[in-house]
Amino acid sequence: MRPFWKRAPAALAIHLGVWLGLFTCLLLVLQRPFFAASALLAGMLFLVLVSNAKYHALREPFIFQDFEYFSDVFRHPRLYLPFLGAGKAALAVLAFGGAVYAGLALEESLLSVLPADDFLAGSVILALAAVVLLWWAARSKLAVTFEAAGDLCRLGLLCAMWRYGEEELRPCRRHWPFDGASPGSAKPTNATNATSDEPAHLVVVQSESFFDPRRLYAGIRGEVLREFDALQAEALCCGPLEVAAWGANTVRTEFAFLSGLAGESLGVHRFNPYRRLARQGVATLASFLQRRGYRTICVHPYAASFYDRHKVFPCLGFDEFIDIRSFAGAAKSGPYVGDLALAEKVCSLLQKAGGQPLFVFVISMENHGPLHLERVEPEEEERFYSRPPPTGCDDLTIYLRHLRNADRMAGMLRAELEGLPGSGGLCWFGDHVPIMPDVYRTLGAPAGQTDYFIWRKNEPGGPERQQAGQSLRHAMKVENLASLFLEEMGLLAPQSLPSSSAKAATVC
Repeated sequence: MRPFWKRAPAALAIHLGVWLGLFTCLLLVLQRPFFAASALLAGMLFLVLVSNAKYHALREPFIFQDFEYFSDVFRHPRLYLPFLGAGKAALAVLAFGGAVYAGLALEESLLSVLPADDFLAGSVILALAAVVLLWWAARSKLAVTFEAAGDLCRLGLLCAMWRYGEEELRPCRRHWPFDGASPGSAKPTNATNATSDEPAHLVVVQSESFFDPRRLYAGIRGEVLREFDALQAEALCCGPLEVAAWGANTVRTEFAFLSGLAGESLGVHRFNPYRRLARQGVATLASFLQRRGYRTICVHPYAASFYDRHKVFPCLGFDEFIDIRSFAGAAKSGPYVGDLALAEKVCSLLQKAGGQPLFVFVISMENHGPLHLERVEPEEEERFYSRPPPTGCDDLTIYLRHLRNADRMAGMLRAELEGLPGSGGLCWFGDHVPIMPDVYRTLGAPAGQTDYFIWRKNEPGGPERQQAGQSLRHAMKVENLASLFLEEMGLLAPQSLPSSSAKAATVC
């Protein structure tokens, strides 16, 4: 962290301006300057604790775009509060309580010693000083790199958040790779117009926290990922996947996959593209298939309002969003709807598809943390490991419990597609690695890559492709995965999307 006296004058002005602005607002409400200052300090303490907790779990500090998650804490507390920790939460509550007590018990209202006009005049002067400081600092156009930890160290917490808020308001040129995509040879069909080259039903699974943990610990039994291994052996291509998130922030990977855009091309919108950017209407994999005659459906066994997906996904080209309301009575694994119940829902959609080709984008939930809130069952160590893991790896055992169900889900979807008439394709990938800090301290942290495969029914893959001199395994970036899937399914002309470097230069 750079000492504050070595920061740019504009960064110091933003800090002071923000402080004065917030202090003035509190002063007008509380009418007690020491109370207002104490409450502001308590709020800053809470913000620092949250930022440190986020960095510990996700390797990224608190940023401006994270403020909307405060409302999610009340709607979905299990997803957030356990990562803060009871001790830190108690410290923040005590600090705020102490500020309230000191302010009300020890300090008189300024209105009891000053005329109201003088009080308001002083408040206006403070507010004007804050505005002047922020206006002057804004003229300096402090550079940000959107590498959150680096910007925080260089600018400080308040200044970095302020600059990220400013950047979010800037217009963003809208150029979407799927706007100019050229269709492949497959043609859409319906019940009355069947063709020999009718397009396949397509299923894409964004599997929560999915990666192959055998790279992390060799003592994990191969049976945990039996179906995944079989599908990789039959896949058109598979391998490690470079994703846009580490530990959480699923929507970064999700949007990169659907839009074909790398995070570095999005500017500040890379942190949460669903806040503003995606709501403008975006050409995506889904809208491309929609124009080709597909019915496009997203299935996510959680609240559709999470990340405002119910508002965003119609803008991305989806005809229907199936959320937790359609899973009443569905079997859970841990606190969330299980992957096997989710697979049954997708299989039901495929069975009812009729003559119209179907694209189903699945966002699973079962393996979502916090893993440390669940308990290891006595027999699970023997079930999942060929040799016992080191002490401190309970989270890994719980993760493997849910990973085994994700593996079974993949097998169920493959079997369903094989049983349907016509062709079918399955693309599977993980959105990010799981949050397991204790495990990573013991076994070492993964690089952050997940895994993917692309499988097509009745298509020679694996050994056949290798015998023909074609490589089965390819390292892939998530923003290129959707186009590769469409190419392999014959729905997109090869290399018809702009290159990654062109994408980065034409968006924000």
